[in-house]
Amino acid sequence: MMETKMNNEICFRRFGTMLDCSRNAVPTVSFIKNWIDITADLGYNTLMLYTEDTYEVDDHPYFGYMRGRYTQEELKEVDAYAISKGMELIPCIQTLAHLDAIVRWPAYWDHVDRDNILLAGDEAVYELIEKMFASLAKCFTSRIVNIGMDEAYMIGRGKYYDLHGDSNRSQVLINHLKKVSEIGSRYGFRFIMWSDMFYRLATGEKYNVNAKISDDIKKQIPDNVELIYWDYRPTDKERYDALLKSHQQIKDDTWFAGGLWMWSGFAPHNIHSIKATAAALKSCKEHGVKDVILTMWGDNGAECSKFSMMPSLFYASEVAKGNTCMAEIKEKFKEKYGISFERFMLLDLPDTPNDVKGEIVNADKYLLYNDCFTGLLDSTIKGGENKQYAACARKLGLLKKNPQWGYLFATQQALCEVLAVKAELGVKTRQVYAAGNKEELKDLIAEYKILQKKLKYFHKAFQQQWFMDNKPHGFDVQDIRLGGLMTRVKSCEERLQALYEGKIDCIEELEEVQLDYGPIIHRWSRMVTVNIV
Repeated sequence: MMETKMNNEICFRRFGTMLDCSRNAVPTVSFIKNWIDITADLGYNTLMLYTEDTYEVDDHPYFGYMRGRYTQEELKEVDAYAISKGMELIPCIQTLAHLDAIVRWPAYWDHVDRDNILLAGDEAVYELIEKMFASLAKCFTSRIVNIGMDEAYMIGRGKYYDLHGDSNRSQVLINHLKKVSEIGSRYGFRFIMWSDMFYRLATGEKYNVNAKISDDIKKQIPDNVELIYWDYRPTDKERYDALLKSHQQIKDDTWFAGGLWMWSGFAPHNIHSIKATAAALKSCKEHGVKDVILTMWGDNGAECSKFSMMPSLFYASEVAKGNTCMAEIKEKFKEKYGISFERFMLLDLPDTPNDVKGEIVNADKYLLYNDCFTGLLDSTIKGGENKQYAACARKLGLLKKNPQWGYLFATQQALCEVLAVKAELGVKTRQVYAAGNKEELKDLIAEYKILQKKLKYFHKAFQQQWFMDNKPHGFDVQDIRLGGLMTRVKSCEERLQALYEGKIDCIEELEEVQLDYGPIIHRWSRMVTVNIV
């Protein structure tokens, strides 16, 4: 029998969410206030805002330039609102890597080791970091800052190597951490940081349960710095157990960050998120973890609305209160929001190619952008996908008039209607081309015309969703991607028409033998064409 416990108190000291405000989408102030209302009502007491460069830093006009950065007044407003709702607002920044957006500007070229990594040991870098802390100190009441430092895989391998030669990269990381914590402490801050680089520098892997972090490195981690163990994919509790134990041997009071999966495409992955969260929270409770954050990233475009994760968000809050009875959780969800848990989960696009048990698959994105002629991902098509998306569109359409959440269902319905035409279109195009049947070719051209109309409708629905949640900055990326797709579909249609009329005698892309692309990928630039460098 599933354990259940009636309780309204969260069992963790801090239990919160982290909103990605840097990967293309920057939520509006009104959205964040609404998010605070909804999460506080569920018992969450912490909110992190992940801002790589999307916050105002004095004397640095290119920091967040044209990116929708928050002004200091906006952050003060959000901070005051969070306090009024009993919620701690914690800044989550980057002081080492993941600073892709600023390194494009000549003003920061001298600050870079390589890629998106700041140059450790450089005084100009520490002057910039001091300005970051000065800005945060004016805007946030909390004196905890997440200073990032994750995934700096090539630290010490670029300009640092040119200046200092081959170095112990773990020591380079520690020396940089010491300097950052020293600067921030002058503003009264304490720090948390993602822990993965300690493991990667020791073993070459993000998290190896057999990693041996040297005692010398452990001793050098500043007292005012705590580690965050982050893991989003596993659904087996044993992995969380092993790595929490490993972290607690490095530093007491390790935080944990799980993931509510909304960063692989237009559709959420509540099913996987719930499974992973169930295992992670159970492990956190058993290992005495006091501080838990559920991250909501926006990798590669941030197409998915954060509100699409409501089932996972609600489930996690109930588990944190001791309630693990799914039937009861679903009943409470419907009572609170006036829509059934199962219906909200339709946003996951069940019974479509997205629905692969135990995996994170983003067919909603890669089949949308998969080229109709080159068809890099046509090898994933098994047949029947068009009908599956059409059936899903019909179900989603029944919910698009919901007064609170209808816009989410309207967007996904429009997307599924596109995929009900496009998913198999590349495969069909090759079949018709190979057959050389004029009537079939004429019918195929008609499908391309229908697809163009559906793409325009989807663009409008998606645009409405975006501006309900986010600042306008970042939708330029969506306009470029979807506009390019619409232009490409029109171009393909015109060439098929020319073939039909005998103006050309072949389409060269369709003459080439297709190869299996390999592992399914999540980045737009890798799925749309091989001609992007």
